[in-house]
Amino acid sequence: LLFVVGTVSCTLFLAVNSLYSASDDVIELTPTNFNKEVIQSESLWLVEFYAPWCGHCQRLTPEWKKAATALKGVVKVGAVDADKHQSLGGQYGVRGFPTIKIFGANKNKAEDYQGGRTSDAIVDAALSALRSLVKERLSGRSGGYSSGKQSRESGGGDKKDVIELTDDSFDKNVINSDDVWMVEFYAPWCGHCKNLEPEWAAAATEVKEQTKGKVKLAAVDATVNQMLASRYGIRGFPTIKIFQKGEDPVDYDGGRTRSDIIARALDLFSDNAPPPELLEIISEDVLKSTCDAHQLCIISVLPHILDTGASGRNSYLDVMLKMAEKYKKKMWGWLWTEAGAQSDLESSLGIGGFGYPAMAAVNARKMKFALLKGSFSEQGINEFLRELSVGRGSTAPVGGGAFPKIHSVEPWDGKDGELPVEDDIDLSDVDLDDWDKDEL
Repeated sequence: LLFVVGTVSCTLFLAVNSLYSASDDVIELTPTNFNKEVIQSESLWLVEFYAPWCGHCQRLTPEWKKAATALKGVVKVGAVDADKHQSLGGQYGVRGFPTIKIFGANKNKAEDYQGGRTSDAIVDAALSALRSLVKERLSGRSGGYSSGKQSRESGGGDKKDVIELTDDSFDKNVINSDDVWMVEFYAPWCGHCKNLEPEWAAAATEVKEQTKGKVKLAAVDATVNQMLASRYGIRGFPTIKIFQKGEDPVDYDGGRTRSDIIARALDLFSDNAPPPELLEIISEDVLKSTCDAHQLCIISVLPHILDTGASGRNSYLDVMLKMAEKYKKKMWGWLWTEAGAQSDLESSLGIGGFGYPAMAAVNARKMKFALLKGSFSEQGINEFLRELSVGRGSTAPVGGGAFPKIHSVEPWDGKDGELPVEDDIDLSDVDLDDWDKDEL
């Protein structure tokens, strides 16, 4: 869409090569000077990534200039024509214009600016970021800046989870592996590779933990392992390729921040992972181990077996399984119980008053929950979970501030329920006629 708009608009703005000039206090940044000006700088930087044809960028320009003048000598304010320098925009995961990033103490970990587009809001954010940077230096948590010049031989512990691969070790590790591999081909002299290194290393550790080692991040020195570089047509650095069993490798073309890399790795993991288990709450251990191990646990309370029979219950469980599959990349826990089996738990989650089936999503760390208000159907549950996944929906504290006592129960045997057997009453010795007369 951005490309189309640019094509349509270029006749209107043909003369606009840049929104900024040398007379402004905004520093024009390019791939040639970015590393020296920003990455190796001790200063705090605010950098706008823009396209000259973008209407929002044009409206931001006077405010950006005004903020740059106000912050002169205090905070550096720069701008990148990311339409012209797409490689630089791509390196920082720029997908729309304008995108504003704050380069603070750790220049390899830029933060997204999400504030207002006025000079006042921009200045306030800059001063807030500056205050944080100074306090970090004061507490000794930061050396002031990261130059981006560190080599792969330095900071050994930081990249402990990045697997170094060679011409000799590549095939036996990667090809035909059941795991997913994200492999970075780098050159030691490459500036972009050095910038990526801490992001790749941090992502490797996080991904290893979150996928239980099922997605691996690796690195190949393409200047040494030229057989691999030739085999996979590596022409620029860094190049990242994704290897999955039985498939041709594909290029990773996402952002270069650890969050971008982790997000793609988790997508790859969830695409290949089985859906989470749907467990019946038959003991306290099942509830606690599931809810403590996941960000959210989704708990359904299904009608009594006598009300639905086996086929009715299985239809509800099928709906839950489909939703567990749909949201498996969230890595939530999924539980169910029968109405009345865990009455204390129902009370603590405000369930029971609305009838059954019911559903609650519980954050065990915060001891807060949200209730499904819509229908217990694929559509109703999907809307409920979609709202939760973007941080919306009303929540309430779990009654008592902790999970209540959970009763140990026998697991469902998969059969229709049976009415309890009552003792037979022998009425042969009772004279009903006499009984009626006495009553009258």
